[in-house]
Amino acid sequence: MPSIGAVRSESSGEVRSGSGSTPQKRRSISGGPISPPSPVKWKSPRRSVNGSPKTPSKEIEKDSDAKATRLHKSPMKNLSEIFLDKSKWNPGDSKQMSAAKEALHVSTVPSTVVCREDEQNRIMDFCKACIEHEKAGSLYACGCPGTGKSLSMEKVRRALVDWAGQAGFQPPDLLSINCTSLTNTQEIFSKILEKHQPRKKTKSSTSPLQHLRNIYSKKQQSSGMKMMLIIADELDYLITRDRTVLHDLFMLTTLPFSSCILIGVSNAIDLADRFLPKLQSLNCKPMVVTFRAYSKDQILKILQQRLMALPFPVFQPQALELCARKVAAASGDMRKALSVCRSVLEIVEAELRESVNSLSVSSEKGAFDQQTLPALDSLTNQEINIVRVDHMATALSKTFRSPIVDTIQSLPQHQQIILCSAVKLFRGGKKDTTVGELNKSYVDICKSVLVPPIGILELSSMCRVLSDQGLLKLGQAREDKLKRVTLKVDEADIAFALQVWAQN
Repeated sequence: MPSIGAVRSESSGEVRSGSGSTPQKRRSISGGPISPPSPVKWKSPRRSVNGSPKTPSKEIEKDSDAKATRLHKSPMKNLSEIFLDKSKWNPGDSKQMSAAKEALHVSTVPSTVVCREDEQNRIMDFCKACIEHEKAGSLYACGCPGTGKSLSMEKVRRALVDWAGQAGFQPPDLLSINCTSLTNTQEIFSKILEKHQPRKKTKSSTSPLQHLRNIYSKKQQSSGMKMMLIIADELDYLITRDRTVLHDLFMLTTLPFSSCILIGVSNAIDLADRFLPKLQSLNCKPMVVTFRAYSKDQILKILQQRLMALPFPVFQPQALELCARKVAAASGDMRKALSVCRSVLEIVEAELRESVNSLSVSSEKGAFDQQTLPALDSLTNQEINIVRVDHMATALSKTFRSPIVDTIQSLPQHQQIILCSAVKLFRGGKKDTTVGELNKSYVDICKSVLVPPIGILELSSMCRVLSDQGLLKLGQAREDKLKRVTLKVDEADIAFALQVWAQN
């Protein structure tokens, strides 16, 4: 009987021992080859579980490979595998091109919001607790532009209404306000009052804010309080010099009979640090949920999720990965990634029109021969039926490359570090800083890259040079270190320019 490590050769019936000895024929006492008895249960490791001794080896191996593929298959299909299941995309078809552009439009709301599940769950749990305990509360959601804040708020709003109905609670009244549309900051209280009492007129002598304070200071006559969910987007537009409007808004949630669930949304990450201490002293400190910039993998996943709705593949997987990597390195702004993908479709359209025009011109001149026809046919049918990496590289270059980028890359090293320091300071939503604060950030970066820093007077002089070139705005002050500094160019342009410079 062969040892456990023996392996049967399907082609010749040889037995190879685990020690690597010379293969030998199995023979009977009479010298002739013997056939394996029927009750033998031993099977070759190469055979599948369901394989029989009579099953052809090739079929067994195919069956085994198929089962192994099914066992190891990921629950989510790979993008390239899904592409194989889809029909080819025809960019010359206006309907298919429009469908692809619509899927990548910023205003198109996807069926599912991915990569923001943790933030949405935290906001949802906060709102549920307020409704269950009939208790007012406030939350501040912040993050850089294009990080899914508004989209997440819309999903939470819909989910909260569904949950309240299923759980037996009164669905909350909903009020969504974009603060940029307000004629003045005090108007937000008028909108809340109008939602609370839509048909009741207030006395002209009483302000909407004071009227709301009176309502939330008295016990409601009806049994069971109906909560009101207020989503104030672009909250930083309510910031006044003394910030009274912002404080008064959050103070509404602290009144004894308030029914407000206030969610403020803003791009300013440091806004919470600026007004939280005061709110904490007023006993109305909001819960803070921060939306971080999207990573490369998250941007790639969101792009794939939007494109899954199309019945045809539009992008090469490598092209999407290049887009995700570049946008994540520059800003992590999902809207920028969608804009790049839409612009690359326009590049493909232009390339297709150019090839068609060249075909028509050649046909008019009778310039076709038997060699050029197959090449042109290959150009139109094979090369322009999907967005390639070179298309994406062109679109990224047009998006991030600009005269400003060229100017930044041509600057001396210390001026580039100054711009880098400014981006680092303003990344949290800060609008301006002083030369003194900029100098501290500049010195830190110089130490990290092992570059000897210059003095503050020379740094102030370089800031004036950058101001003359339109990259910075430098204010006036008696002392250089007190001068206000503001960026006059997009942070993404600086990040892209200095990233390329660093690689070179």
